[in-house]
Amino acid sequence: MENQNQLIDSFGRVHNNLRISVTDRCNIRCFYCMPAENVQFLNRSKILSFEEIIRFVRLVVPLGVNKIRLTGGEPLVRKEIPELVKMLAEIPGIDDIGITTNGILLPQYAQQLYDAGLRRINISLDALNAKKFEEITRRDEYDKVIEGIQSAHAAGFEPVKINAVSIRNMTEEEIVPFGRLARETGAEIRFIEFMPLDADNQWEREKVLFAHEIQEILTQGIMPLVPEKQSDKSAPASNFVFEDGVGRVGFIASISNPFCMSCNRFRLTADGKLRNCLFSLEETDVRALFQSNAPDEQIIEAVRNSIAAKKEGHEINTARFIQPDRPMYSIGG
Repeated sequence: MENQNQLIDSFGRVHNNLRISVTDRCNIRCFYCMPAENVQFLNRSKILSFEEIIRFVRLVVPLGVNKIRLTGGEPLVRKEIPELVKMLAEIPGIDDIGITTNGILLPQYAQQLYDAGLRRINISLDALNAKKFEEITRRDEYDKVIEGIQSAHAAGFEPVKINAVSIRNMTEEEIVPFGRLARETGAEIRFIEFMPLDADNQWEREKVLFAHEIQEILTQGIMPLVPEKQSDKSAPASNFVFEDGVGRVGFIASISNPFCMSCNRFRLTADGKLRNCLFSLEETDVRALFQSNAPDEQIIEAVRNSIAAKKEGHEINTARFIQPDRPMYSIGG
């Protein structure tokens, strides 16, 4: 039955999927997300506490929110993150909790996260070549990520999804190996088009390796792909299987084929700012409302107003596009 209180914007999009960034800190330095040096992280006193996060989630569940994804920065560098997962899993109405991680700390946390109630995991890995990985991340942590993927499988996460950002003149040679990885391990590979959220504002459209090009490389290097029926029309990825039925891959074509009109997501940053779009230029300061002891009704109204103000789309493909001041690590992936 339809929830009469649900969060609907002016274009009729229902928002039930909340992404919560738990920290802006990270243990690698991917060039499309963070500066190489001298990163100005938030003071820990400015970051939402677990109690504040739980309060916010409890307020939006009656508005139809039933999906949560924890992000960062790198969420696993936040102390006691399995405890937050457990707290979220205990909230009636939340039936889907996921996390996006670079995988480096998964050998330590994978089983704890699964036992706490986490069931969906996305591991960011842009290259299966260790030298290319280091070029992208500016850190020598490739072996730890591979161990983290193995730990996720061992803990019971199925499928393990691997997010690979695709960048022209950099990651073309990684595409076929990722396809083979999907076929050999059962991991789902999701190729993501390079988006303008880098800290150094060096993004150019010419650097985007488009989804249709990636698909062609996989077809030529392995075999043709067959589209799967989309069970969730709000999901950002278009999913495919190889022609012989072995191996699943997805494409998040944020640039070449935007999915804005089916978007059901909104975001809470680590410092408590509500964003109705990844590329939003406006924010609602939820933490300030918490700090001022605002009543629940005022916070709920602020959420409604934020969703109501959501624009039709991100406008990356227009002259009107303005890159947000916040890079990806500061917003939450």
